[in-house]
Amino acid sequence: MTPRQRLRNIISNQPADHTGFWLGNPHADTWPIYHAFFHTQSEEDLRLKLSDDFRWLPVWDYHHPKNKPLFHIPHKTSHGAAGPFANCKDPHELDDYDWPQVQYVDFQPTLDRLKNAGPFYRASGLWTCFYHNVMDLFGMESYLANMYENPAIVHAVTDRVCQFYYDANEIFFKLAGNLVDGFFFGNDFGTQLDLICGPKQFDEFVMPWFKIFTDQGHRHGHQVILHSCGSIHRVIDRLIAAGVDCLHPLQAKARNMDAITLARDFKGKIAFLGGIDTQQLLVHATPQEIKDDVRRVKSLLGPRLIISPSHEALLPNVPPENVQAMAEAALE
Repeated sequence: MTPRQRLRNIISNQPADHTGFWLGNPHADTWPIYHAFFHTQSEEDLRLKLSDDFRWLPVWDYHHPKNKPLFHIPHKTSHGAAGPFANCKDPHELDDYDWPQVQYVDFQPTLDRLKNAGPFYRASGLWTCFYHNVMDLFGMESYLANMYENPAIVHAVTDRVCQFYYDANEIFFKLAGNLVDGFFFGNDFGTQLDLICGPKQFDEFVMPWFKIFTDQGHRHGHQVILHSCGSIHRVIDRLIAAGVDCLHPLQAKARNMDAITLARDFKGKIAFLGGIDTQQLLVHATPQEIKDDVRRVKSLLGPRLIISPSHEALLPNVPPENVQAMAEAALE
């Protein structure tokens, strides 16, 4: 069974030869440490050595004629800082913003990477992090306050952001065809303890477009994988109802996101990707303790499980020998 077929089967609840594995997407400062330990020269060399089944190949290439980023937020220095719409009350004021344009997206580099991805599962699409983009455009405090005080402006900004992603993904998925296996997109809906906004606001301001995106992925024949860090236990049922096939990264130390609770409440209803704690376990445990925990998570969440870190951006404080132990136990 190829890695591509293995993960497709795991996510669709079909028989697979063994549990899947994804190294994740280590931080730039981490790669040199791992290359030195594993005696590898490239990212692909390391993934092959660890029998990594998953290739994340997102559409990142956006070329604004004035070199502006996708969502330009002048003078922003922190996530909580006020954005350009912090004091906006009238949707007509939004017209003055330099919204991203689909014609500035270059799909070809991603298409080329997909064509050369080999026999591995291909997760792609624009990252489509609309929740974060809207939050940044307002600033966190303004965004949450406007959900109560001026919902019309929140809906207006959300529609502008999401329409761009929808149109760009529509073009990309038509070009990519069956080169893509899964539409993988990310919105961190949770904190360590709970949702960032309440379930009622989640239903009003997040779920309508979220459902549109999951439907879009399925319409093009792709499995849908959601990345959301934090404690999102209270809305996983909504995400399943919206059509999410696989949930990533299972932040193991966040409230109610441990393997026991997820297995009790959602096993058999959705596939899982992640679950091996990066906050404490992978940093401080011994390789044997890592293997024991991987086996524990497999026993709880398998067989619809792809073993991976509970946050994909492995930092330099995660020892390479622990990564090796995680990969070895995943493949047992």
